[in-house]
Amino acid sequence: MTAATRYVSLLGLGFGDCGKGLFTDHLCGALQAHTVVRFNGGAQAGHNVVLANGRHHTFSQFGAGSFHAGVGTVLASPVVVHPTALRVEEAALRRVGVEDAFSRLLIDARCRVTTPFHQAAGRLREWVRGEGAHGSCGVGVGETVRHALASPDEALHYGDLLQPARALEKLEASRTTLLREFATNSVPSHADAAQELAMLHDDTLARRWLDAVALCLKQSPPASADRIAERLAQPGTVIFEGAQGVLLDEWRGFHPHTTWSTISTTAVEAVLRDVGIGAPVQHLGVLRSYLTRHGSGPLPTHDRALDARLAEPHNADDGWQGAFRRGHPDAVLLRYALDAVGKLDGLVASHLDGIEGAGLRWCSGYRSADGSRLASLPCSETPNLDHQHTLTQQLQGVQPLYEPGAIATPQEWVERVETLSGLAVRYGAFGPTRGTVSALQPVNRL
Repeated sequence: MTAATRYVSLLGLGFGDCGKGLFTDHLCGALQAHTVVRFNGGAQAGHNVVLANGRHHTFSQFGAGSFHAGVGTVLASPVVVHPTALRVEEAALRRVGVEDAFSRLLIDARCRVTTPFHQAAGRLREWVRGEGAHGSCGVGVGETVRHALASPDEALHYGDLLQPARALEKLEASRTTLLREFATNSVPSHADAAQELAMLHDDTLARRWLDAVALCLKQSPPASADRIAERLAQPGTVIFEGAQGVLLDEWRGFHPHTTWSTISTTAVEAVLRDVGIGAPVQHLGVLRSYLTRHGSGPLPTHDRALDARLAEPHNADDGWQGAFRRGHPDAVLLRYALDAVGKLDGLVASHLDGIEGAGLRWCSGYRSADGSRLASLPCSETPNLDHQHTLTQQLQGVQPLYEPGAIATPQEWVERVETLSGLAVRYGAFGPTRGTVSALQPVNRL
């Protein structure tokens, strides 16, 4: 059944914003994919796809292959679904010419659902943290997961929406629980916080929200595991589009500046096994030619000169996440990402056109606070948040050590990355559109 189906995953090796949308869009055409699977994260993803004619969309929940006619999206469990945000995104896609996104969408009935109460609580929790803010996107994904783990009986799943009475009961229970949590917290007194708190006090919001998601439910009803298996087993290619990057992984990222999401080869393969498919997956790690980080957390090679020099048309400094920072290529973090993500079959690289003249330097190690040299970070064999927090503290006190001179050409960058990783850079992007992607290795080697 699966012999005629090819499975390829795209896994970010940084802090996100590495070009997963661009490569998903490109590979859907190059490999004639029929489906894009989102297997982690939720509505906090922001994957930009720009077409040669200027059309642009920042994909959040719909797969970044949606500009290709007939390419479907599967939101697989454990993706966190935000139904009202899906409606907003579908309307945005219509404005750029994609008129059938909902008809191409399958949502696993088991997916957890973000509600307005989760979004409000997540924002309030971040405000309460004050100077210790984690760097939330403000969309409510992490709060949805946290609440589901803390109160599993209250967790709303997409399939629950077919039973309005059951869904309303869960919504009201969630609202009450979350409101109780903030009764003793020191919530800031500014107007934005008051507005979010008012949502938790509103006992009419749950019913109104259910009315708002009815259209989403009608156009894309909950899908069974068997239905998803049928889709994923169709002949052709299936692309697994990762969200975020492994350096933000909930267990491998630098705690607490992480996402409640798993980015790994294991996470991809688990989705296939869950629906009874045991076929191999070709895993590709995605890199940008320089590091970026949107929001709080360590970025040892951050350089304000790069912030000013390297334009970023689709990532602003305002909003929930805060400043968008650029950093030089970092061998220490790349080694760690490769250890954490799982066994890869190759790499793809974006923003190669920005190397020449950018003044990028290759960071080969760090100098620690005690004066010792650090060339690698230990990757814990088992999930351990104390270990991750220790790494965070360690990174906050290091100074990057750079190789002499700037990286002069894309080829030099590729050679350094391939030497360090032992992996071939299969594709390179020299611009924002699929037409700027070149196969740096023969396609049949992918």
